[in-house]
Amino acid sequence: MNEAPLPALATDALRPGDHPPARVGRVGVLLVNLGTPDATDYWSMRRYLKEFLSDRRVIETSRLIWWPVLNFIILSTRPGRKGKDYDSIWNRELDESPLRTITRSQAEQLAARLADKGKVVVDWAMRYGNPTIASRLEALQAQGCDRVLLVPLYPQYAAATTATVCDKTFEALMKMRWQPTLRVAPPWHDDPAYIEAVASSIRDGLAKLDFEPEVILASFHGIPKAYLLKGDPYYCQCLKTGRLLREALGLSEQRFVTTFQSRFGPAEWLRPYTDETIQTLARDGVKRLAVVTPGFVADCLETIEEIGVENAEYFHEAGGEKFARLECLNDTAAGVDVIEAIARRELSGWA
Repeated sequence: MNEAPLPALATDALRPGDHPPARVGRVGVLLVNLGTPDATDYWSMRRYLKEFLSDRRVIETSRLIWWPVLNFIILSTRPGRKGKDYDSIWNRELDESPLRTITRSQAEQLAARLADKGKVVVDWAMRYGNPTIASRLEALQAQGCDRVLLVPLYPQYAAATTATVCDKTFEALMKMRWQPTLRVAPPWHDDPAYIEAVASSIRDGLAKLDFEPEVILASFHGIPKAYLLKGDPYYCQCLKTGRLLREALGLSEQRFVTTFQSRFGPAEWLRPYTDETIQTLARDGVKRLAVVTPGFVADCLETIEEIGVENAEYFHEAGGEKFARLECLNDTAAGVDVIEAIARRELSGWA
């Protein structure tokens, strides 16, 4: 019996080679810090502050109230004042803020340390300002990264920091046809490597001083108290970091105090406030004080200017004599050790 002939194969069928070229098989690590203006002039500061203060994670006030306040009051006056503050700490050599300089160095050092993994690509971005998260995700994908480990550079989790980094990352992924698989590194507020690195850094910093502090103050960035009451774990994680550091240094609660800085607006923020505590200590007779900022992985405006200049003035005006700001871990070997430990742990199974 004769069999019916097979139908001819379609000549317009797609073949593997017809797919647009795409590199795959590599793993990306994206470090993300808060952000920085591109310059200190009024318009650069205005763009940066508008992006930052328009974030609903940062300011949860009703838009009907906040929009006119932001656009007609704050953005008319604050860019000029903050521009002067940034100008006082600006990295003249590279024409950028210290935060950008340090974050770049952290990424470059991490890349060198992870070279043994072969297929890992390390990059960095800022949540506000440049380089943007979206641009660096695209760059990682272009280099063949089909898996990306996102590392928000915040030891303690807060909706206004870690969560908004994730928001912006997911927003970028929504616009990508071929999304890389994503992991997000968890906070490391109680990680032994982090606690020991900060404690060791404090010891080293104290050894370089020409005086012995009567009190060491650990200042964390504040958030509105209302955010805590809504369930944000940030306050509890900061207190745990402070307790673990105090225990590692072998100090009493009177000699090692945890406070919160950088409050903004009329609402109540996390207490005790750094500036009020510093003034109270000086008025109560404390003459020698050191301040450390363990919630920041890199020195920035809030540590260099707010603590090192503004709060130092508060201390001296209230009767204090010796004041020291101890530097963050920054891009020191110990600082990069912590980031490397987090990255290696979270890359498990990928690289």
